Amino acid sequence: MTQPASAVHIHPPKVELFDTAAMTNTDPKGFVREVEVYREEPWGLYMGRHSDHPHFHYIESWLLPDLSLRASKLYFNPGVERLQDIYIDIGTFTRETPTLWRAVDHYLDVLERTGRDVRLIDIDELLVAHSTGLLDATEVQAAIETATNAIDGIAANGYSIDAWLASKNMTLTWR
Repeated sequence: MTQPASAVHIHPPKVELFDTAAMTNTDPKGFVREVEVYREEPWGLYMGRHSDHPHFHYIESWLLPDLSLRASKLYFNPGVERLQDIYIDIGTFTRETPTLWRAVDHYLDVLERTGRDVRLIDIDELLVAHSTGLLDATEVQAAIETATNAIDGIAANGYSIDAWLASKNMTLTWR
């Protein structure tokens, strides 16, 4: 459910770092976590690592720079309700150096329940970020276009990001 703008906790865009040489992932709060596996493809970067999050114990992510997407699969702890199969962040994903990748989250997220549906969330955060100057109009428009393109592609391919990306010669592999 969308909250009134006044109830949305706004924060600067979340920045995350992926260091393939050091085998670390620095989260938006600055915590450095050891990565179990990185794998590079011409179209993106895969990361798999354990997590100390209260809701999930392992995360796999694909950074897809050309599509401005990050697709993640979370392995939830027993008793935690799973709201999606794949969590998709909208943002910019760039390779800063040969071994360092940077992710900047642009608030919108897409939840895929494979074979069933797809849902756009955090529209309220995007609008508040724009109204407070954290994202400019060009960034907001790009985020909306990216999200709608992903939703269209996923829906047109049986509600499967894997099938949509395979049609673009991007084969995601998961643990």
